[in-house]
Amino acid sequence: MSLINKEIADFEVQAYINTGTSETIRTITKSDVLGKWSIFFFYPADFTFVCPTELEDLAINYDSFRNEGAEVYSVSSDTEFVHKAWHEQSERIRQVRFPMLADPAHVLMRDFEILDEKAGIADRGTFIVNPQGRIQVYTVTAPGIGRNAEELLRLLQAAKFVDETGDQVCPAKWRPGSNALTPGLNLVGKL
Repeated sequence: MSLINKEIADFEVQAYINTGTSETIRTITKSDVLGKWSIFFFYPADFTFVCPTELEDLAINYDSFRNEGAEVYSVSSDTEFVHKAWHEQSERIRQVRFPMLADPAHVLMRDFEILDEKAGIADRGTFIVNPQGRIQVYTVTAPGIGRNAEELLRLLQAAKFVDETGDQVCPAKWRPGSNALTPGLNLVGKL
């Protein structure tokens, strides 16, 4: 069953947040997510191998996501205290300024259907959630395959464009400012 347009459930988790000038542990709930676009970036665990390269890539592109009106939430089964320790120990993770959500009870992982029950960790899944709390885009990759923040940003931009225009769709490799398509009989057999 597809998760597209599934409304995310109510949740309450702890987050470690380090803005570069201050750090805090804060409760994040569904109400924090509503009203803006959100990226939920699930990864298996802190202090691993592919994960720090992905979170660094997100950190490098974080301002671009914020400029699109989106918040990034990284999520693993580690606690907020492990996130803090990882942030202090890893040069790559030290760049992270977005909330690092702690999901040791697997609340979010179960709701997003991304939990590897046997291992007790998240699969490598990415979700773009609209301001109404509904999933618009999601991808899941095998554990050894890292994701690309620039492609995720493009998908966010496309999801926002489709949401805002309502009658246009984005062809392959669409970027903001590119031509979109308006579905209709006049396009049948011409593409």
